[in-house]
Amino acid sequence: MIELLSVNVGLPQVLGLQRGKPVSSAIRKAPLSADVVSVSLVNIEGDRQADLRVHGGPEKAIFAYPAAHLAAWGDEYRNGEPLRYGLIGENLTIGGIDERDIHIGDIWNWGSVRLQICQPRYPCFKLAMTVGEPGIIKRFLATARSGWYLRVLTPGEAPVAGPITIEQIDPAEITVDAAARAAFGPFEQEERMAIAEHPALAPSWRANLLRMAEVAIA
Repeated sequence: MIELLSVNVGLPQVLGLQRGKPVSSAIRKAPLSADVVSVSLVNIEGDRQADLRVHGGPEKAIFAYPAAHLAAWGDEYRNGEPLRYGLIGENLTIGGIDERDIHIGDIWNWGSVRLQICQPRYPCFKLAMTVGEPGIIKRFLATARSGWYLRVLTPGEAPVAGPITIEQIDPAEITVDAAARAAFGPFEQEERMAIAEHPALAPSWRANLLRMAEVAIA
């Protein structure tokens, strides 16, 4: 069983200015107080993305993040105060597990909703803007505290207070941690290619790994 600590949604808002232009994002989400929420193929009810070119869509429908990482960021940047739930864009704040414990292709049941883990998260400059720490991008990559995206296999209704259960552990057992590190820096080429070939991996992450492989060969 997956420990669900919070369900968070948000609408686009202006984070600040970049090169004199306003930057809009829905990264700053807030916990839901409702008992039940509707989940579509691309969103939790009440959640949106500002730039659909790089955010949202079926392969980034729901973003989950370990609460332990929020505490770790708090230790690094907030004098020990954990980042609040939803601040860095997670829809599901999860307890008790991290990227080393779950796998690309794992299927979860959440109410009548079925979810499948499909890729880690790659950080963008909006993460630094929302936390107020430019250095968090490099630390995010170095630590592989990536969190993970889930695609919605079956839309439906889900309880905000959980529970989430594991329907299936993917037989390849490629961890999200491995999939993240394969894209974030030096990695064994053979293992990187094996990850890229996984059928449940999001196409954009597969393309990312293939680019990394080309760079390594060159």
